[in-house]
Amino acid sequence: MVKNKNIGGRPNRSSTCKTKKAGSQVASSKDLSPLDNPADSDIHAISPELQTTGQGQLGFPDRAYLLASVIFQNNHLEKPPAQRLVNYGKERGLPLPEVKDEELQRTAYELAFNTLKYQELLEDIMIDSCFYLTQPMPDDQMSLVAVTLYDFQDRKFLPREHQGEEEVIQEVRDVENYLLRFKTKLAASLARCRIKHDLLSIEYILPESVKTKQERSSSLPLYAWVNTLKSSLDEVQSVLKNAGFSQVKSIGQLEGPTFCQDLHCGDILVFPAQLKAQLYSTRLLSDHKLIIQDKSCSLGPNAVCSLLPEEGDVLMVGCFSGPTVSHTASLIAEKHKANSNDKPTVYACVSDRTNAQRSELQQAVTAMGCKNVKLIPEDFQSLGCGDKRLQKVRVILLIPKCSVSAVSNPVEFILQENGDTDLLQDLSQGSVAPSKLEALVAQQRKDIDHALKFPKVLAVVYSTCSSYPEENEALVSRALEQAKARAEQEGEPKQANFRLSPCLFSVPDHAEGLEETDPFFMLEPSEQSNGCFLAVLNREPEPVVKEAPHEVLVRANAKGILDRIGSNQLTRKEQYGHTNRMTKTTHARTSQTHLCVSIQSKNQETKGSNSTTLCGHQEFTNRRQSSQGKALRLQASKNTVSSSSSSKPENSTPKKSITPVFNTTTSTATLHPAPPPATPLAPVVRPRRAHLEVLKPVVLVLPPVHFPNFFPPQHSRTRFSPSFNYNKWRTPAQTVQLSRSSGSLSKDAMVKSRPLF
Repeated sequence: MVKNKNIGGRPNRSSTCKTKKAGSQVASSKDLSPLDNPADSDIHAISPELQTTGQGQLGFPDRAYLLASVIFQNNHLEKPPAQRLVNYGKERGLPLPEVKDEELQRTAYELAFNTLKYQELLEDIMIDSCFYLTQPMPDDQMSLVAVTLYDFQDRKFLPREHQGEEEVIQEVRDVENYLLRFKTKLAASLARCRIKHDLLSIEYILPESVKTKQERSSSLPLYAWVNTLKSSLDEVQSVLKNAGFSQVKSIGQLEGPTFCQDLHCGDILVFPAQLKAQLYSTRLLSDHKLIIQDKSCSLGPNAVCSLLPEEGDVLMVGCFSGPTVSHTASLIAEKHKANSNDKPTVYACVSDRTNAQRSELQQAVTAMGCKNVKLIPEDFQSLGCGDKRLQKVRVILLIPKCSVSAVSNPVEFILQENGDTDLLQDLSQGSVAPSKLEALVAQQRKDIDHALKFPKVLAVVYSTCSSYPEENEALVSRALEQAKARAEQEGEPKQANFRLSPCLFSVPDHAEGLEETDPFFMLEPSEQSNGCFLAVLNREPEPVVKEAPHEVLVRANAKGILDRIGSNQLTRKEQYGHTNRMTKTTHARTSQTHLCVSIQSKNQETKGSNSTTLCGHQEFTNRRQSSQGKALRLQASKNTVSSSSSSKPENSTPKKSITPVFNTTTSTATLHPAPPPATPLAPVVRPRRAHLEVLKPVVLVLPPVHFPNFFPPQHSRTRFSPSFNYNKWRTPAQTVQLSRSSGSLSKDAMVKSRPLF
């Protein structure tokens, strides 16, 4: 508990700190306690080390007690009438007195929270000492009696020191005077309770979880992030070293004026808990260059910064403070500082804030130098993907109201992060009521389900400070399943392609037992930090579907983009060209048929006498006979196509293609003659070829064959010489000529019809 002498004073020490100096103060305060009743001599039997830890500061301002009493009245544990020892009245939900001093407000909340923790013990003291039965105190003032009594026993029943300029509240002074008159009996009752329950100190009466958190809170170090809009990490470290601080490697080495860098976030510096006043002397805190904030609040902004693309904004939803918004904005501005034209914007939903709270948030953001923050007063559930402000939002940072069950210092955390103060009573007892937990989970489900509905959002960062699985991994897993089922039901499965990303934060040597493959990032509460949970839900990229060319044309024609290119409806010009192609194809097939019949008749007449003269060897004859039907049809078709292109100017150089007469890819042993069709084939439109490949010339060296009648000796090797000039070949439009004298193929025909491969 933080205590001051005056409203504007700074806190000195926590009431739960166990130091030697505090122990000496306990001993001296015990000796000065006016225990004048001999019946209370059992208090003296308790050694000074077992007394509750006291303070050098004796009391608070009157307004702190009054504010603490209202907080206690609204959050105290209400017992059934049969078990009720002290009646606090029926009024709850009272408005809090206006307090402008943040330090005084924190002090009042700490006092009320400690009173809630020891409510059972304080009621036993009031009943055992007969204070509740003998003093005419109205029920609505018993809350003020409870908080004053806790502070009274915490300072060893010593009278409070008053300041001359202190505001006097008569109601508080009257209760204090009643307790002072009963101080001996109250001290004796406390001693009897401790002996009865065998308590070394009153902390031992608390639940184990509450006691553990209380012990951890006294040793939690200070975490502070560097505001890159005002300074830099190197500059801050230089100022600290000039002020007498020394840098160490780990938190375990923090002792005295030292600091270290955080393991997970490079922009966070860690200090011992007692160095807050010394940090103020460096002016780093007052100049907003260094911002003290819990580590669990800085993990979310760092995750958002690593996920945000260059052209994208951030939407913050839930329970957050001005420092959290400023930290997110500063990280993003530093990352995209080179992009001066269009800097990312941080949108913050503040529908649950009052006008005063919104103004305070805006002032805090402005004081830290953030110019890329905009507040959205609408409720998050009312925002949709059609909102013009959110068209560039790519990452959502969701920090919902949670049970804060993983935080060791809940009062300070709730006040700084705009948390739910209604949880103080549950946290004081070590567990959250099932009804409150269900209400929190229901709201968290609504928020995360709505966040996953934005189609342009690439990632959702979900962060809590809870130790309950219902608020953490169970809720995230359920949200992913619900999003997938909803998308399948609506016929849009691409909207549900979110997946959990592994840990985003680097852990040197796997410190603190974390593994980079874990889908969630969790920190267990310890003496070095509070606990937290963080999950990153990334949207998977949609698979790239490659369309076939005809599918692209069909889709484009359906939209009227390409004017029916590739469609079945032909224009007048296309119909004219189509008719010409059909006529040419018919003529080619007719010529091909007559040519096949002519060649077959000639072959039958000269089969017996000139078979050797026609070919030169038997293999050539077999190949010609087996493929004459099929090969000559292909040759005639090629000639027809070539003749249609012969009308071009002579100076144009058409591409020459060599048409094979024989199928060189098939063995001669498996060739079969292709009989000509009995009737002319119907006109068929030849499909347009997708791609034409120019055949490369191939030189074949055949066995020596003697042609005494056709080839002179000087030309026997010119035909297949490597230096043969292929450009002297005639176009394929020239048909094969037949010799009239011998009834066989002439030498020129043999040369022209011989294939190159």
